[in-house]
Amino acid sequence: MFYSSYIEISRSALAHNIAFLKAQLRLGVRYSSVIKGNAYGHGIEEFGQLAYTCGVDHFSVFSADEAYRLQQVLPHTATILIMGYIDDEELNWAITHNIELYVFSLDRLEQAGKAAKALQKPARIHLDLETGMNRIGLNTDELERAADIILKQPDAFEVVGVSTHYAGAESSENHDRVTAQLQRYHMAVRMLQQKGLTIKTLHTACSAAVMAYPETHLDMVRVGIMQYGFWPSPEIYQRYMGISTDRSDPLRRLINWKSRVMSLKVVPSGEFIGYGTSFQASTEMLIAAIPVGYSWGFSRSLSNQGQVLIRSHRAPVVGIVNMNVLMVDVTGIPDVALKDEVVLLGKQGSEHITVASFAELSTQLNYELLTRLPLNIPRIIID
Repeated sequence: MFYSSYIEISRSALAHNIAFLKAQLRLGVRYSSVIKGNAYGHGIEEFGQLAYTCGVDHFSVFSADEAYRLQQVLPHTATILIMGYIDDEELNWAITHNIELYVFSLDRLEQAGKAAKALQKPARIHLDLETGMNRIGLNTDELERAADIILKQPDAFEVVGVSTHYAGAESSENHDRVTAQLQRYHMAVRMLQQKGLTIKTLHTACSAAVMAYPETHLDMVRVGIMQYGFWPSPEIYQRYMGISTDRSDPLRRLINWKSRVMSLKVVPSGEFIGYGTSFQASTEMLIAAIPVGYSWGFSRSLSNQGQVLIRSHRAPVVGIVNMNVLMVDVTGIPDVALKDEVVLLGKQGSEHITVASFAELSTQLNYELLTRLPLNIPRIIID
């Protein structure tokens, strides 16, 4: 089969999550699916096509390479927005193919204007505003100059949107900062409109803001982590559950990461397992080798800590996680055999290895763990 592990992506779970998220929005608010970081580890090509079949027609990526990958597999009716990196050569490609892009500096705006003039086709831009995140974005003192550049070249630009990003909408600790950002954003938009700019779409909300700050929904929201079935933070989850009459989690995980038992070995009592002396068998043990290691996204910090599922039983990791192999204790699992399915993340029977529990043991965030899953692990769409 030419791979040692594979990732299943659930169509029904995604459709359920998108329906739930759209239900949080007022009528007419557009839904943009954020699929940066290889669709949070779910696979840009696979996830993009799947989301499109679930009714999503707007996608936000970080860079031109991600936009290119997505553009290869989506119908032309889908809209792609680059929120981050794009170099001057890639500008020509983006403008030619109607790819939208963030403008967060005057230099990028001027370069986009030059490319548009050469191509005789307008650059579809979103002015990204610095409102307090202090990462990227046009500062207040740059906005007037940006508006002048655009107004002097009306054929070179189509101002599709004006955006910003919140510095921590997932935590009430940042409430004052977030609300101040929204106020600055609206003031900047009014200034741009007074200068004479026509703006089609106002958008600021990420997953956390969608749930915690409904006043940020505006014309469009950019939803990332929640569409994959994960909450931005425990606080956002608890806040929702505090007002929900249904006590079950409304989100469903899309991802199941699976492999197979590669070998079985009986290890005598007193022997060390794997590299070094980090684990010593206290009794005779049956050890299964799984063909996945830290080069495949299974963190080395899960050595002697992590767990996998085999025959609906939890099997603890023993010894050091290798580059391509990890060992687990299957001594108490009935009828374990070669080629048995191994679940590294996800469900098997009534047991479940959550990304949250996996991430806590490896000291990674949900976001970090998911996006570190290698691109060359096959993603397979199920149900």
